[in-house]
This record gives sequence, structure tokens and C-alpha cells, in this order.
Amino acid sequence: MIAYHFPPIKVSSGIQRTLKFSRYLLDHHWRALVLTVHPRAYPLVNDDQIKEIPDHVIIKRAFALDASKHLSFKGRYIAWMALPDRWSSWCIGGLCPGLALIRKHRPKIIFSTYPIASAHLLGLLLHRLTNIPWIADFRDSMTEENYPTNPVQRKLYQWIERQTVQHCTRAVFTTPGAIKMYRERYPTVSPSKWTLIANGYDEENFARAEQSTQLEALKQAKKPGQLTLLHSGVLYPSERDPSQFFQALAEMQQTGKISPDNVKVVLRATGHDALYTPVLSNYSLQDIVYLEPSIPYEAALTEMLTVDGLLIFQGANCNHQIPAKIYEYLRAKRPILAFTDPEGDTAMVLREADLPAIVPLDNKEAIITALTVFLGQLKNQQAPIASTAAISLHSRQARTQLLAQLCDDVCHELPIMPF
Repeated sequence: MIAYHFPPIKVSSGIQRTLKFSRYLLDHHWRALVLTVHPRAYPLVNDDQIKEIPDHVIIKRAFALDASKHLSFKGRYIAWMALPDRWSSWCIGGLCPGLALIRKHRPKIIFSTYPIASAHLLGLLLHRLTNIPWIADFRDSMTEENYPTNPVQRKLYQWIERQTVQHCTRAVFTTPGAIKMYRERYPTVSPSKWTLIANGYDEENFARAEQSTQLEALKQAKKPGQLTLLHSGVLYPSERDPSQFFQALAEMQQTGKISPDNVKVVLRATGHDALYTPVLSNYSLQDIVYLEPSIPYEAALTEMLTVDGLLIFQGANCNHQIPAKIYEYLRAKRPILAFTDPEGDTAMVLREADLPAIVPLDNKEAIITALTVFLGQLKNQQAPIASTAAISLHSRQARTQLLAQLCDDVCHELPIMPF
């Protein structure tokens, strides 16, 4: 498993997919060897989930540098040093350790996961050198109409994507919309190459969160009569733009529909606090909307369990994407209000769980109407939540079973060539 995102990197959800796959694959008679980067290459580190790495998982941390941190002078570095991404040194540093792992352990499958382009490039190199079947995991689409914005980087991404699609045995995506987009982009590729394995939630993490000593403390700290709404995770200015939401809150405050006494909105770890702080000040929302810092993963789950409602932000330009946190939201068994295109994949997941509170992200009037109804339902304890049956479909254990079955299928279809 070739993965840049692996403990101890400090990120919200990107780390969970590979970590949980490596943890639960042994339940299906597969053992993971993880090829990742040295922690020096991570922007931030946190030992919070190191303890979740099973003893049976073999980990090799290869030499890698972050060009912006290790190859820069006064914050500037030569652009080609960050192609295809800032961790391109991993393609060199990981090649020999990867081959050594293969010689020693004779794995039956190579698995690489994007979004770090160099992971797929390293997967391509190891596959071409060993002829071991290769599963390429696309947690996000690799290229889009205006992404990457740098034209040189975009061309290189497109080349890596074409090579990956051509040579991989299976290409795995997390949403139906992404598969549809790639089928249209590569019409000559056999439909059997595309596979759907969505993200999910982890029951073990939630079991610990439900037993956390913080749980009762957070409940006790809530202000009587005040409803708390939470968005946990990054709010991208283009893909998850909250400006219409802020305008809706400002208008509702002006008309007396909400006040600091009855509504509190927590935006946890937006990644863009400096951008949103003056906007909130301009709308006089500082006493309603709180920009809070990142916290450890299980603490974030505990927070989800204690709030009155959970918020999703997803623009129509991301209809083929589903925020990974939505599955944790479902498992938290709290009401969800989604600001997203009703035609997108995110809305599809919510409708399948019989959660109808869906309204476009860019429509202030619709947001006011939906938010008014949602707050009323919360106050009267009438807001719907997902059923246990609907939630269980999205567990990490269920997703890992799909990956194990895919590995079984690949091994039965293709002979493993000696290396």
C-alpha cells in the first residue's frame, strides 16, 4: 500500500482510508505492507492515531522531502522541484525500499492512493518493474477542467493519470460521479476496470468517542436553550464557499429569527480562518459563528456526538465528490442539514438515508428557509436522523470487505509474475 497520508500526519480525514484498510484487511486474509514517507515530509504531525496501526502491519518510511520546507530559500523554491507535487523526491526515495519490500515479502497486489500524485507515479514505477497487479485508488479526481491551475503541473498530472489508467489493473473511486466522469474521459477503457469503494466511518473510533470523559463535559457546557450547529473540517473558498450561509445568518439575526442566545454555529478547522474572520465581523456574527481550531480525531468525533445538528457544505462544482465526513456525520446519529446541489452525489447519500434537509449552497433565500425549518425541528426534537440499517452500510469494515474481494478477484484473474 503506497500512501503519503499515514500516521503521524495531522489531517482530518485523508489519513483514515488507508489506515483502516490496513487495519481490517487481515479479517479477510490479507496483510498490508505500507510504503509511506518519513514524517519530516509532513506539514504537521500528531501521534493521535499511531496507536491504531496494528502490529501485523509492516511499515517502511521512505526518504522524502517537502520542497516548500526543505528545498526553499526565504520561502521560495524552484518550481520544477515540486513536480508533480512537493513530495516528488519520494519517487526516488521510495523506489529502492519498495523493491526491497517486494523482494522480501512477495506481495500479490500493489495499491497506491491519490491525492498525492507522486504516490501513483511510484505505484506505476513499481508495477512496471515487477509486473505485480496494481490497484490505483483515486480518493479525488486527479485532473479537472481547471485543475491543476499551473499548466505545467496540469500536463504532468494528465500524463500520470493516463499512464495510471492504462497500466493499473483496477481503478478505484469513492463516488459514482467520479466513475462516470472517468468513463467519459477514457471511453475505450473496459468498464470492468472502474470500481467503487466509498469512504466510511470506523465503529471502533466512535465506541471510544462515546466513552470519552469529554462527552459529558461537552453536554454540560452547552448553554440552555441554545442550539449548536457544527461543521467539522476544511471549508474551501471555492468548493465549499460559506458566503451565502453567512449572509443568511446575518439576515436572520437582523429579523430576530436567531440570536446568540438561541443559536451557536461552530466551524471547526476551516483551514481559512483568516479569510472568514473579517467577513463574520462585517456581518456582526462573531457571537453566533465561532471559528475553532483543529482537535484530535476522536475528540472531533466526540464533538459531533454532542451538538444538536451537523452541517455539510459542498458546491455544485463538486457534484461528483462526497465529503468523507458525511459518513461520520451519519454514524454520529445527529440531524444533518446539507448545503449542496440536490443533484449531486452528496445529496444522493443523504436521500438514501432518508435525510431530506438539502438546499443549494449558493442560494441565500433557500438557506434561510431550510435553516428556519431545521432549527424548528431541532427545537421540537423532530429532525430526522439516519437509521441503524442505513448507517451500517457505510462502515469501514464493510468498505474493507469490498477491497479484499477486489484483491481476490484480481489475483484469480491475473497470474502473479515472479520478480
